[in-house]
Amino acid sequence: MVHALPIEDWLAQGTPIIDVRSPGEYQRGHVPGALNVPLFTNEERAVVGTLYKQQGRDAALLEGLRIVGPRLSVMVEESQRIAPNGCIRVHCWRGGERSGSVGWLLDKAGFKEVHTLQRGYKAFRNHILRELERPLPLRVLGGYTGSGKTETLERLKEQGEQVIDLEDLASHKGSSFGGLGAGPQPTTEHFENLLWSRMNALNRERPIWVEDESAMIGRVSLPRAFFAQMRAAQLYFVEVPVDQRANRLLAEYGSFPNADLAEAVQRIGRRIGPQHCKRALDALGNNDLREVVLITLGYYDRSYLFGVSQRDQQRVVHLSPPNAAPSEIAAFLIQNA
Repeated sequence: MVHALPIEDWLAQGTPIIDVRSPGEYQRGHVPGALNVPLFTNEERAVVGTLYKQQGRDAALLEGLRIVGPRLSVMVEESQRIAPNGCIRVHCWRGGERSGSVGWLLDKAGFKEVHTLQRGYKAFRNHILRELERPLPLRVLGGYTGSGKTETLERLKEQGEQVIDLEDLASHKGSSFGGLGAGPQPTTEHFENLLWSRMNALNRERPIWVEDESAMIGRVSLPRAFFAQMRAAQLYFVEVPVDQRANRLLAEYGSFPNADLAEAVQRIGRRIGPQHCKRALDALGNNDLREVVLITLGYYDRSYLFGVSQRDQQRVVHLSPPNAAPSEIAAFLIQNA
């Protein structure tokens, strides 16, 4: 049977999801966990769309049937592999021709339950944008660059705390050096989808830890409402000595090629100033990586301190743990937050 469900009921089903939009639509953003079984390629979708605009629905439908006819059996086989128990969810962009056609096909192929999404991916996006505006009990972990905030979040999670690792979702560590060793970033649209998915798995009655971030993580923008909540939340600023921070950054970035490090320095050249940029590049040429770290830390520390100064200072708590190891910082935060 094929049932068209509203977004809340569709999300509650818990069965495998196939996204029958084109690969390009899927890559821009998709329901987390959905697999792409496209009805049309990017080029075919463009052809059908042009026909629809120029000659109407009937001409577009006939061309669509001509294109997909030879591979309908492959789509059924792929769907059977994804949902071997015969229960599956299907969606397209607006919940119209594409998902309806595939739903009908899978029903005729013997699937027990096929749930299509009313108004499609567009309904999903509207749903999560509303969800991203809901209040969260955020606790924000702050500290200068190199304080081990990401590792501290991991230790907090290991000790039973709820955590959203924004940098992991964005595939970027936030600084000019933050893309080194990372994979391609998601689009801002898909980052929002991933953030919703992570939030949806958490208990909103318990504190949720996030790392302090600017409005952009690499090329990804944080949702405005979520970022506003971060700025209004209590900030726990962990003080870690500069030598320990430098050692951590050396261990994290020291193995990357000098050419990549030089590009990262040059990207912030105007902000750190031409004189400091030249010093950093000269030190890099001499393989004096500690000097490079200390020069760039001077810029990042000033920048971060300015960001902290823009907050309500009554919501900023400065903490100086006796041990700067992330596991110890996590334990200290749990006791003192």
